[in-house]
Amino acid sequence: MDIRNDKNKKRKNMWIFIVLTILFLLIVVYLHVPFSPMKSYVEKTALSLKADKPSNELFTEKDIVKLPDPVKRYFESCGYIGTPKMTYMKAFFKNTDFLLSKDKPYAKNNYTEYVFVKEPSRIALSEIKMFQIPLQAFESYIKGKGRMKGVIAKTFTLFDETGAEMDISSLVTVLSYCLIVPNLAIQNYIFWESIDDTHAKATISDCGISASGIFKFTENGEMISFTTNDRWETGDDGIKTQTPWSVILSDYEEKDGIRHPTSFKVVWHHKNDDLVYFNSNNAIFEFH
Repeated sequence: MDIRNDKNKKRKNMWIFIVLTILFLLIVVYLHVPFSPMKSYVEKTALSLKADKPSNELFTEKDIVKLPDPVKRYFESCGYIGTPKMTYMKAFFKNTDFLLSKDKPYAKNNYTEYVFVKEPSRIALSEIKMFQIPLQAFESYIKGKGRMKGVIAKTFTLFDETGAEMDISSLVTVLSYCLIVPNLAIQNYIFWESIDDTHAKATISDCGISASGIFKFTENGEMISFTTNDRWETGDDGIKTQTPWSVILSDYEEKDGIRHPTSFKVVWHHKNDDLVYFNSNNAIFEFH
């Protein structure tokens, strides 16, 4: 009787081991295959936001006649006059240094981003691995609503932020790209104000909310930074604080006759220090 019970126990333990091994292997495969629900959602959302067909219009001097002088100079020096107006942009930032927390080292982030012109919209996907476990974050601004959602292991939600602070923060991020996607800059929902020969202020309005920021240029027309007070930073304690925020651009390169920055730093300006939480030197853009 004891021998029979012992055999049954061994057989049961063997089956438990087999089932757990299969489950472990399935989890490993799932975590390493390219597909993920969030990535699929981003691609479907991007498809829904694309214009029905590409624009046939070209940038002309007439488009920029009312813009502040440094913005005009940017259009001219970067080679946009006479080129097609884009309806959206897709950008890639590979192996970007990204801070998940100011007390932790940089992680490597593969960042994909879309910005759309017809209605000011933006979606982005961060893909990071922590101990070989994927961490993904989705950002969006669509029809007046901002959102940021993070998941781990493609399945478990870490955070899902919405609300008025997220709406304005997400809208001003769209504004920060209006000279990278310059068809945005000449839309009726963006209003420009002159400051001086190397600075201009822009305000974007959509769905009853507005956000503003200041663009800085070199004398030869390169846009080198965008700074705003209309972003909210979420601390480790979950408290949101309105914090000055900048995008710093450099290393312009020419492709197909148009000059683009290839290095981007994104910075929170705290009272006692500046925190660079996104640092990329290999930006790649596609315009459609």
